[in-house]
Amino acid sequence: MQTATEPNTQHEPFRIPVWLGLCLFLAIAAFFLWEEHGAHILGVLPYALLLLCPVIHLFMHRGHGSHSAGRSGHEGHAHPEAGRGEAS
Repeated sequence: MQTATEPNTQHEPFRIPVWLGLCLFLAIAAFFLWEEHGAHILGVLPYALLLLCPVIHLFMHRGHGSHSAGRSGHEGHAHPEAGRGEAS
């Protein structure tokens, strides 16, 4: 009999973690989907790339509509003269 303070030392011999079983199931499902529908997937691929162009464009230009006064166009780049403390 175990008490609350004793650790559980009994292990099931062939028990695999749930995530490993899920990954194995997904890999098998992906294999069979590719085998049965590979030609369909490759046929749609050029159109999918064309449909992704506007989405990629939006992500590349994020933040361009919110310029505020006093902020430069390049946030990550400081002016080379800034912060030197030299008076002209």
